[in-house]
Amino acid sequence: MRIAIAHNINEETLKVVAHLKKILATKEGVVFDAKYPDVVITVGGDGTLINAFHRYEKQISSIRFIGIHTGHLGFYTDWQGQDVDKMVDALFLREPESAKYPLLEVELTTESNERKHYLALNESAVKRVSHTLEANVYIDGKLFENFRGDGLCVSTPTGSTAYNKSIGGAVIHPKLKALQMTEIASINNRVFRTLSSPIVIAPDQWITIVPNSDHFVMTVDGNRINIHNAKKIDFRISNKEIRFDRFGHTHFWSRVQSAFIGDKHDTI
Repeated sequence: MRIAIAHNINEETLKVVAHLKKILATKEGVVFDAKYPDVVITVGGDGTLINAFHRYEKQISSIRFIGIHTGHLGFYTDWQGQDVDKMVDALFLREPESAKYPLLEVELTTESNERKHYLALNESAVKRVSHTLEANVYIDGKLFENFRGDGLCVSTPTGSTAYNKSIGGAVIHPKLKALQMTEIASINNRVFRTLSSPIVIAPDQWITIVPNSDHFVMTVDGNRINIHNAKKIDFRISNKEIRFDRFGHTHFWSRVQSAFIGDKHDTI
């Protein structure tokens, strides 16, 4: 088994990483391979895992991820730092059940018809920095609305709990392979009119944003890209998925409750 470990440099994280490497070194058949791993173990938080995802996104179909959090409970990190021994035992003694999450495919077409492709785990947003963004929004190639405001965010179901939620989007269970588009501070009056509500589209549909500006900013999982002279941007569910080993996988709604509401113990 080829294993790569990705981590941040927090003091607590480094202690967990040292312990993890020590345990794995005793397991027969383990090879530490940061270039072509079978399993990527991340230690830190969701940000650490997202960075690891982008590092290995071209190999995403052949990799499984396991997340260990050393801070607050994340949406991608199942294990706590003190549970490393249990996690390693499960990795070698149990057959994993994979949890597969949909990814967002972003295709940028320039005025010269050059196509650039990006893959997002959480979301991609289109914004302008010092002015409002004007754009036409299409669903399945048909004009849906003329947007004016700070920007637009398209998110995956797992990404619905991140930036999407902070701008008023809905939380969507990751078993639903759907995309969500949420407006960022849209302008609505007698001249400019949008739906002014998040929309969720089916897996076989796509969203196209045609900006009426030769310069804007696009983010992919928080990474900023300055865009010039773009013709359009297409967003759709990718045919690729990210896979997690489900040893002790935390229930999605339990994660949501713990992160945003607080632990509750009552049951029906």
